[in-house]
This record gives sequence, structure tokens and C-alpha cells, in this order.
Amino acid sequence: MSDDDTAAAAPRAASEENRHASWLELFFDLVAVAGVAQIAHLLHGVPDVSDLGLYALLFLAFWTAWIVFTLYANVASEHTHVRTVLLAMFGMAVMAAAVPGVHEGDDQHARVFALAYVLIRGLANRAWQHRRQILVDWPAAQMSLGVIPWVVSLWAHDPMRHWLWALGIALDLYVTFAVSARDIVEHQEARERHDDRPARRGSEASPSLARSQAEHLSERLGLFVLIVLGEGVAQVVEGLSDAEWDKQLYMLAVAAFVLLATLWSLSFGHGYAGVPHLAAGVLPARAALPLHCFVSGCLAALAAALGAAAEHLETLPDATRWLLCASLAGYFLLSGLAWLGRAERERRWLLSVALPCCVLPLLLAAFGGRVRTVGVVWLLVLITLWPTLYERRAAKSPEGAVRTGS
Repeated sequence: MSDDDTAAAAPRAASEENRHASWLELFFDLVAVAGVAQIAHLLHGVPDVSDLGLYALLFLAFWTAWIVFTLYANVASEHTHVRTVLLAMFGMAVMAAAVPGVHEGDDQHARVFALAYVLIRGLANRAWQHRRQILVDWPAAQMSLGVIPWVVSLWAHDPMRHWLWALGIALDLYVTFAVSARDIVEHQEARERHDDRPARRGSEASPSLARSQAEHLSERLGLFVLIVLGEGVAQVVEGLSDAEWDKQLYMLAVAAFVLLATLWSLSFGHGYAGVPHLAAGVLPARAALPLHCFVSGCLAALAAALGAAAEHLETLPDATRWLLCASLAGYFLLSGLAWLGRAERERRWLLSVALPCCVLPLLLAAFGGRVRTVGVVWLLVLITLWPTLYERRAAKSPEGAVRTGS
């Protein structure tokens, strides 16, 4: 085993555990800004079910490409290969640039998107093989099973191409939850025993198991959520810049900003790694990472809907109203799932906070056709404020004081 691998397998020092995102990692996250913006634009106008399905598929693919290298840099730390990360960054930029063409059904753009995704996953797999490590928290990061349908899709056309992409994402999720890292180690060792080719230098030792650095990973995940919330601000600014400024527009601007600020507070003041109501160390990374992906996806959809709201000041189109309200309901649904991971979960909180915050936006989507756009956004603000108000009230009660003291 090389010195780098030995250092990675050894217990990490306290200074390494408490490290922050490096300049390379922050530079890498810039491509997430471009990618989220391009994918959120798929929901502009009046999106239909096919637009929503394509949005979910492309967002999952882009997030997967981002997380495999986020985890690589997390584990490799100062041994991260700069060239490898920059190549992945370029590939993700190509994916982002191809998104509009994919939406328009352009075969060339779709093939470029799929090819860039395949190369990124192959690059990640090679980086882990070089380190001779198996990632415990997300084994799909270095397995090629979910990439096979993407390779086949290079010769397919819509809609079969999209179904193959969805199959690839589903296989990655299967590997994540059904395959253990030790199974991958045993499989790799068995393959190397039957490999007649000369062993490469430094590959004589068996692969080791690697775990992510929790605090550093939570910072990177939180930065991604901040990027998504920033896209919400950008969408609102873009929508307001083309509208005629009047009293109604001012009220909408304030409501949208308060809504995004409240979501920021829930995700970071009352959550962990950008996931609301998630406590540190409660859920394993295999469960927390999908939660982060879906929360980010809901927030990006909400951002697109807020941008469209600025273009329809009188009344929201039904599809836009449903997108706005359903994305917020999904955000609270996932926060309720995060709360269930707590050992001291409370049924009262689920019934008093999580359930109303999931149901009320959907009721507003179904029966709020006559409510003006400003009114819809302000009602969503009130719903979003309720969890914070409830927790403050509970903290002042005698029972809340006892729980806080304990």
C-alpha cells in the first residue's frame, strides 16, 4: 500500500477532521451553480409532467456526478489529484451546457450529456482504484453497474434514451442500499486473484475501506444547498427585472425573499448539512445523502416556480402554482423523514408541524386558483414560518425546557 493510502486508512488527526472546504473544492462547486441554473430553467413557463420528469432525471444525474467527486475530495483530503478534479469539473460543465438541447430533443446534445456523465463516472472509478479504497458511505461512487444503461443510451433515441438514464439512476440507488462495501472488496479481490495480467506497482495490497469525514462532508452538502437557494434569488431577480414595477411587484419581491430566507433558516438553523430537522450523526450517510439530493431538488424546483411567479403577477397558471406548492410540500415531507431518524422522535411534532406543512401547500395548489400570485407566496411564507414558531413556543413550555436542559 502506498504512503497516501496508508495515511488515508489511518485514523485522522483532529485538525484533518475539522478541515474546511479547500479552494479547489470551492472552485469545483462553481460548476454546480451553472448546472443547477440550467436544469432549473427546464421548469420555466408552464411545465408539464414530461418537463418535470426530465428535470428530476437530469438533476439526479448532475447531483450524482457532483457527489462522487465531492466524496473523493472528502476522503483524499490533501492527496486529492487536482487534474482529476478539474477534468471532472470540465465534464460537469459540458453536462450543464447540453441541458437545453436535451430538453429540446436534440440527439447530439443528449449524446454529449450522456457521454460526459459516463466519462465522469469512469474518472471517479479510476480515482478510487488508484487509492485502493472502497467507499463505505456510497459504494455506487466506484461501481459501473449504473453506468451501463448510460453507455447503451448513446445508440438510443427519445424516449428510450430517457428510460435508460432512469434505469441507470435506479441501479445506482440499488447498489447504494443493497450492496455493502465489504462485498465489493471481496469481489475485487476475487477478480484480481483470477487476473493473469502482471500486478501493477503498488497494487499488491488488498483494497481498504474508507469512510467520509462527517463535518467536512456536511459543509460541502450545505454549500450545495446554499447554491440552490442562491439560484432562487437569481430566478426572482431575473423575473422582477423584466416586469413593470408597482406595489404588487414590491409585495411579491418581499414575500419571495422572506420565503427563501425562512427556508435558509430551517435548513441551517434547524437542520444539518442543509437538510431541515436532521441532526448530526442520526442517519448514516447512505440515507442522509439521498435526503440531501431530494431536498436540493425540491428547492431548485421552488426557485424556478418563484421566477415564473414574477412573470404572472395577477394569477399563477395551474401548473406553476402546483410546482410552487408541491415543491414546498416535498421539502417538508423530506424534513419529516429526517425527523423520523431521531431516536427521540415526537409524534406530536409530526402531527402538529410536519403533517400540516405537507398538506396545506397541496390544498393551496388544489383550491387556490382564484388567489392572486402575491397571496399564494405570502401564504406559503406563513406555512414555512410555522415550524420555527412551533419550536420556539415548545422551548418556552415546561416540557420543552426539560428537554432542552437534558
